[in-house]
Amino acid sequence: MLIIIFTTGCFSILPTIGLASVDEIDILILEIFPVQINVIASGNLPDPCTEISEVLQEKEGNTFFITIKTYRSPGFCIQVLAPFKETILLEVYGLPAGTYTVDVNGVQAAFDLEVDNI
Repeated sequence: MLIIIFTTGCFSILPTIGLASVDEIDILILEIFPVQINVIASGNLPDPCTEISEVLQEKEGNTFFITIKTYRSPGFCIQVLAPFKETILLEVYGLPAGTYTVDVNGVQAAFDLEVDNI
């Protein structure tokens, strides 16, 4: 008797570096002073072997740009989405009152600082 088993998945010879696929971001303003703001990014990684490797944050004008990078080791991995949720503390100390935009891998939301955050 011959049994044949087919598996689906992907095989990579080299490590893979990319960006996390972000579906949604939520902004959580903590009611303390100075104000602290968390951004909660959620989405799916392409497979369970991919992990978040680095979170970068930079500010240009009134926009925070957050980049969530991923890394996948070489080898075989089942091809099924892996949900993730990442919490990022925004660097808002010292900012003047105003409206700010947050961009996480292309997904945007805005928040208001009612008073100077000093």
